[in-house]
Amino acid sequence: MKKSSQYSGFYKNSVAERRDLISQFADLTAEEKNIIADPNSLTEEISNNMIENVIGRFSLPLAVATNFIINGKDYVIPMVTEEASVVAAASNAAKMARAKGGFHTSMSGTVMISQIQLTDLVNPHHASIIIAENKQKIIDICNAQDPVLIKHGGGALDVETRIVDSKLIGSMVVVHLKVNTLDAMGANAVNTMAEAVAPFLEELTKGKAALRILSNLAIYRLARARVTIAKEDIGGEEVVDKVLSAYAFAEADPFRAVTHNKGIMNGITPVVMATGNDTRAIESGAHAYASISGRYTSLTTWEKDHNGDLTGTIEVPMAVGLVGGATKIHPVAKVAIKILGVTSSYELGGVIAAVGLAQNLAAIRALATDGIQKGHMSLHARNIASVAGAKGEILEKIVKQMVAEKKVRLEYAQELLQQYSK
Repeated sequence: MKKSSQYSGFYKNSVAERRDLISQFADLTAEEKNIIADPNSLTEEISNNMIENVIGRFSLPLAVATNFIINGKDYVIPMVTEEASVVAAASNAAKMARAKGGFHTSMSGTVMISQIQLTDLVNPHHASIIIAENKQKIIDICNAQDPVLIKHGGGALDVETRIVDSKLIGSMVVVHLKVNTLDAMGANAVNTMAEAVAPFLEELTKGKAALRILSNLAIYRLARARVTIAKEDIGGEEVVDKVLSAYAFAEADPFRAVTHNKGIMNGITPVVMATGNDTRAIESGAHAYASISGRYTSLTTWEKDHNGDLTGTIEVPMAVGLVGGATKIHPVAKVAIKILGVTSSYELGGVIAAVGLAQNLAAIRALATDGIQKGHMSLHARNIASVAGAKGEILEKIVKQMVAEKKVRLEYAQELLQQYSK
């Protein structure tokens, strides 16, 4: 029987009931189910082996976004975030997308760049040509560092050079090693190659190899997603036009674009974190790509088709993997990947891009219609009531009253708590 990620009233279930439903969807074992339920799944021993100077652990909520169809397959999306309304917004956008077949994704490849900075060059153009003449030798040195990657079809593919002028130190030659890292994010592999080949480059050019490090601007590892939303499912053609107007603002103005793109990352970062990937690498790569034209702009594009329906696309660097790092160490990340059901970094990158596009749709639709605060209000009120110390039935009453009176403040929540407690 085909699995469906569409649930009716999923949010109305208790945490335990939701966990049961997702365990059935992902065929989790009893042990895997307990891992996501147990706040101590990440033990002190595992933590101490992940980073240095460990003194404890820090927990964040693990949630799932529902309703996603991506490339014809139903997905439940694990997300780790502290921000209210993000998961609900992604789920609602995915629900709107189902009528037109959901999201369609692709990846440009799994090639990462490692950079070697060559300085103290008298003749950088001459050095650049010498490097090009020795490209195969450079590739051979690189591939000798990782026979396992080569065995599985990956490895160094090409060598490029760029002459970069600096007011501070003059011209430098920057060598780019282009390496197919397959299902690994690949930082360790490409950095090892850069270190190994640096002495040979110094010998060739008579320059000095300074920095040897990967680039997180992964322009050969782009995730792409597209979606069509029927005008009837978004509130009519008038709403479509309002969404386009909101997008035009973000496309034209960097002050708006940065908040627009932050909303996209509200979807992307929680999935990256849930799967044990590097959130900082993805964030920096995305914002750099947003300004690669020389002007910071939107990562998404929204248009209207011949039927008056809304169409959206996203293209974003997506250096994520399923091999190495926390994806294989963090017990909850391993279960999250099983819930997601992805089997390659291609698939994972596409799914994450689709979630970013969905998150953006939900945000600009809210901004263009009711305003962003309406959706946030009740969830924010719930947080405030909880901070005030309210629980259970009293918490629900306080939330309802604060939202109705539009007075979502901690001191008012404390005042109401005193009243209801009496």
